[in-house]
Amino acid sequence: MERIEKILITKEQIQERVKQMGEQITKDYEGKEPYMVCILKGSIVFFADLIRNVDLPVVVDTMVVSSYGNSTISSGNVRVKKDLAEDIAGRDVIVVEDIIDSGHTLSALTKLLRDRKPSSLKVVTFLDKPSRRKVQFEGDYVGFKVPDEFVIGYGLDYDERYRNLPYVGVLSLD
Repeated sequence: MERIEKILITKEQIQERVKQMGEQITKDYEGKEPYMVCILKGSIVFFADLIRNVDLPVVVDTMVVSSYGNSTISSGNVRVKKDLAEDIAGRDVIVVEDIIDSGHTLSALTKLLRDRKPSSLKVVTFLDKPSRRKVQFEGDYVGFKVPDEFVIGYGLDYDERYRNLPYVGVLSLD
């Protein structure tokens, strides 16, 4: 049976870092109206907190993109299950993701979005796990770098569970 092995990032650490990231985006996009894209389901908690810390008019949209299924390992096969509702040509697009792991998902997604000719395209990620990278990809805004452990909480799940935890924990699958 799986269990939470340890808490990696506390609720307080998350709140402080998300506030800092929102302030940085506000500064970087001053005078603009960013089109912020929440990658469902994993980034929904982070996205909600982040946009409340961005002091700009923003347009919000969502996408569902998958490369995991019910596994703990990315398949590398990226599928768009729900696309954007609006045209992003000429817009300042900010993709908000929960974690960069292998890099497959965001590499494929940003290529797809760049083909739609946005004015700019940046990626915000709550977590970055560089030790797992299979393709070269770096986020423009990174909340926390994490070790090669299976993390859950604050939107991240294992088999659709644990998303509601207010912290990031390490899941033991023993």
